[in-house]
Amino acid sequence: MSQELLISPLGAVHEAAGAAFTDFAGWKMPVRYTSDLAEHAAVRESAGLFDLSHMGEIEVAGPAAGEALDRALAGKLSTLAVGRAKYSLLLAEDGGVLDDLIVYRLADERFLVVANASNAEVVARELLARADGPDSRVTDRSREIALIAVQGPRSVDIVTRAVMGADGTGLSIQDITDMGYYRVLAGAYEGAELLVARTGYTGEDGFELYTTVEHAESLWNTLVEAGGDELVPCGLACRDTLRLEAGMPLYGHELGADLYPAQSGVGRVVALSSKGDFVGRSGVESADMTGRPVLVGLAGEGRRAARAGSTVKDAEGREVGAITSGVLSPTLGHPIAMALVDPACAETGTALVADVRGKDLPMTIVDLPFYQRS
Repeated sequence: MSQELLISPLGAVHEAAGAAFTDFAGWKMPVRYTSDLAEHAAVRESAGLFDLSHMGEIEVAGPAAGEALDRALAGKLSTLAVGRAKYSLLLAEDGGVLDDLIVYRLADERFLVVANASNAEVVARELLARADGPDSRVTDRSREIALIAVQGPRSVDIVTRAVMGADGTGLSIQDITDMGYYRVLAGAYEGAELLVARTGYTGEDGFELYTTVEHAESLWNTLVEAGGDELVPCGLACRDTLRLEAGMPLYGHELGADLYPAQSGVGRVVALSSKGDFVGRSGVESADMTGRPVLVGLAGEGRRAARAGSTVKDAEGREVGAITSGVLSPTLGHPIAMALVDPACAETGTALVADVRGKDLPMTIVDLPFYQRS
């Protein structure tokens, strides 16, 4: 593995735990600790612990920060309440998607934009160009912040125990039990700022905790101690199967600069009716969507899974699209996939065929998500 890969502040912890690693977006990250299936099941049934320190964090602050983000992103951020989070998009001038983001409003004049690891530098560069000014300061804090996620039905209890079990110098934050989804609270950990957000990328309840890189290992250990047997360290492999079951798009698969938001099922994020001009607006408004492929969910039978790039055909054998992500669902026990297909055959219930290593796999278009927690 290249010595030039970036190392998470939790790298030593993962090494000691016997994790297998992968090169992901220029980072050496744990792909699994034990098995993909065991880690996936832990998140669905109890709770999983993830290191997401490879994500990008860009702060936008100042009296005009909200208005600057309105111009820079495709969603209206200036009206976002303090303590709330919003899913948004960074668009190119022509309307293609440069990244999908989570934006947190931490104070009246302070926002935190969280970018995918593969696009962190692009997002930071674009926000500097679009939103930095005398009344809105853009600061890339990606190398200062560590991100740890606790995801699963036991996550509330585990994070609560971590709070209650800490002494005066440990983790301190207000009660999270009644905290709403897509909310964020500010607290402290060992004297440093801590942000706890009820967001995630697994389809389960959960929290994402932002701390300084210096406190990452201590916070990880605090959560491990609070979680006991209910909390399982998880790698990126099960994170991918979890998000696919939940029908959540992944940049580079279901989202990209060559795709308009409406094609990827995120057109609702683009606030054409509620805000003024923003980068990419004219591109989206003038786009000719005729015949452009659209994202659908596919479900099959048996144990074979269609993988990204596999051809999709209609019942007459005509090529109508391609798989963007596919897996044998650990939770559902049958093949699932997302695909970009011709809009003429994108109706729910339509029978299609996916190529699986030269053999046809019958699949049916189904509504997303494939899995939804009760």
